[in-house]
Amino acid sequence: MQLSTDRILTTHVGSLPRSKAVTDAVFAKENEQPVDADAMAATLRSAVEAVVARQVQTGVDIVSDGEMSKISYATYIKDRISGFDGDSERNPPADLEAFPGFLERQASSGGTPSYKRPCCVGEIAVKDMAPLQEDLDNFRAAVTAHAPTEGFMNAASPGVIALFQPNQYYAGHEAYLQALADAMRAEYEAIVDAGFILQLDSPDLGLGRHMLFKGKPEAEYVALANLHVEVLNDALRNIPAEKVRLHVCWGNYEGPHHCDAPMETVLPIALQAKPQALLFESSNPRHAHEWEVFRDAAIPDDKVLVPGVIDSTTNFIEHPRLVAQRIERFADIVGRERVIAGTDCGFSTFAGFGAVDEDIVYAKLGAMVEGAALASDRLWS
Repeated sequence: MQLSTDRILTTHVGSLPRSKAVTDAVFAKENEQPVDADAMAATLRSAVEAVVARQVQTGVDIVSDGEMSKISYATYIKDRISGFDGDSERNPPADLEAFPGFLERQASSGGTPSYKRPCCVGEIAVKDMAPLQEDLDNFRAAVTAHAPTEGFMNAASPGVIALFQPNQYYAGHEAYLQALADAMRAEYEAIVDAGFILQLDSPDLGLGRHMLFKGKPEAEYVALANLHVEVLNDALRNIPAEKVRLHVCWGNYEGPHHCDAPMETVLPIALQAKPQALLFESSNPRHAHEWEVFRDAAIPDDKVLVPGVIDSTTNFIEHPRLVAQRIERFADIVGRERVIAGTDCGFSTFAGFGAVDEDIVYAKLGAMVEGAALASDRLWS
């Protein structure tokens, strides 16, 4: 993993806006409509090349494939591992349930993405590695062509798969998680073997508190979240920590967020995870104050912090000076070499859905790059 050795490096959480052609293709496949496989492959290959090029042109150091091929960051796994079918009832976050008028407005305005969330109805096992191989090939070609500082690829953690795909087959939650970890291990190892940094998306540790674990006592939530980390670590047992980064968040949506678990609770759990780098929200106005938690915590010397220094749910373009201030806070806590500038969450968590206009996404990323340069001037002066 590249570190900020002579300046603050920049990255983001992974998903980026998809074109209409890409969105139409992935939804056609999702809805089991006739798809020209060669045409779809060409569309995705071109989209990955274009999204990597634009990240590099914007100045982002550590880039992704934008998750072009995935309809969402968690449900894509149904095409790669067996045991999933059908759809499941939606389970809205507790904060939105507390404001039913807002929840209804979100749903009626298109603010709630529509796609299948299959249930686990059978034995989980590796089904098809070809979709992953296509992603790896497309990303490798784009990285070779545009030469970013480094490339990373997203994969769903066992916990987030369990969060969105309910278990109707295994005897209990722990057995379900372990089966997911055993099946996803092949994807995790293939990404690292291909030469990319593996990013595990694990909002179950934060968002899970007011979805999967809502209504449960605090002690039970903490125990279950720690179980999620234990199972994740088992899935990563063959991968060095410095090849992996972990993203945690409280849900990539504009909403009350007053039911979010505090960072005081989430951080000790997340720090038990094997990945060297931790990506987390720190621009979200419900959590922007929580840099103080990091200041007061015992952060292990081998951990790298990737705070979100720009928001992913609004069209405000952050001032570079504000970005620099956010970076400097964390650099003052753990040292400049252990901070990379990131985003609160992805900008297109679901294909065809994103609160931020595509051109504004890159303007925000550009502000992050400029802010990182300002912070670097101070931190290396």
